[in-house]
Amino acid sequence: MKGKPCSYSLAVKTSHVLPPDTNNHGTLFGGKLMAHIDDVAAIAAVRHARKPVVTASTDSVDFLAPVKEGDSVCVEAFVTWTHNTSMEVFVKAVTENLLTGDRKVCTTAFLTFVAVNEEGRPIPVPGVYPESEHEKILHEHASIRANQRKERRKQSKKFAELFGTDFPWDKGM
Repeated sequence: MKGKPCSYSLAVKTSHVLPPDTNNHGTLFGGKLMAHIDDVAAIAAVRHARKPVVTASTDSVDFLAPVKEGDSVCVEAFVTWTHNTSMEVFVKAVTENLLTGDRKVCTTAFLTFVAVNEEGRPIPVPGVYPESEHEKILHEHASIRANQRKERRKQSKKFAELFGTDFPWDKGM
């Protein structure tokens, strides 16, 4: 399978932040922004693999600046690294005050997607290669982030086993 440049998968979505999208502080709900992030990242992953994908993980989503009612939020995503069946996608969200033109990076995140076949089983994806300096920086450290995800997943599985499916009140806690 021939590799593709990071830029091949670039996906961008801009949305106007309206009153129903905001919380009692007049800022965009974090969950709403996370939905935009997952949506755009999935488009980038499908664009790279040209296969259906599932979200395997979301690394920390760091909210760096508020997104206010009336602003726009532009979410950009592209595949930075691949490994067999998985793809790491970098996401950057930029908020813009549409009246002043003031722009700020409001969020960054890394998500991992897995390409799947009709039965939902993982399938191989093409490699990816960086071209720009920013892409090279992200690509260079991707294997470190992948190892951190693997360790975090082990911890998550331990917690799942420890806590199980019962609710605390089921055990008189």
